[in-house]
Amino acid sequence: MTQTRIPRRVAVALTAAAVAVPLSLGGIATAASATSGPGAASPSPTTSDGTFGTGCSGSAAVMARADVATAAATNPQLATLAAGLKKAGLFDTLNSAKDATVFAPTNAAFKNLSASKLASLLANSSQLKKVLGYHVVSGKRITPAELPNGSFKTLEGGNLTTSGSGTTFKVNNTANIVCGNIKTRNATVYLIDSVLTPPSS
Repeated sequence: MTQTRIPRRVAVALTAAAVAVPLSLGGIATAASATSGPGAASPSPTTSDGTFGTGCSGSAAVMARADVATAAATNPQLATLAAGLKKAGLFDTLNSAKDATVFAPTNAAFKNLSASKLASLLANSSQLKKVLGYHVVSGKRITPAELPNGSFKTLEGGNLTTSGSGTTFKVNNTANIVCGNIKTRNATVYLIDSVLTPPSS
């Protein structure tokens, strides 16, 4: 029986491949354990534009070019809030703020109020100013890293709290942040699905 001789360079390549396969499999296993084991890092809460959440509408880039109240008026999800800020006399106040964070109720959040409560709120500019002021933290841009266990004094004077992890956060344990870390020229905005009630109301 004749033997077929394998050229030396082919034999070397086959040997290298035989070694590489288990090494690559080991690398895959290591990577999997790093992302799913007890020491795994928590998921990053940001996308390529810095925002997070299931309720982002793609308007972050537009909002970034304007001061916060004007930016809210460019976002279709915040039409009710923008109108309320004007009625409460807070539109120019927010636009002139040096730094701020706005926990901005979406149109859907306002619709969650009863018709009578919403009508009453919109008809009373001083109460509207109090309620909307409670959604604003002045002098500070709150980062996602501060949300897991946060407590912040609002423009209205009361405190609000934030809690959660990863990409899931709540304000006052009631309102969900549906889109977060939207940057405007002078503020950071977090869209929420409920209207917050000041503690003194």
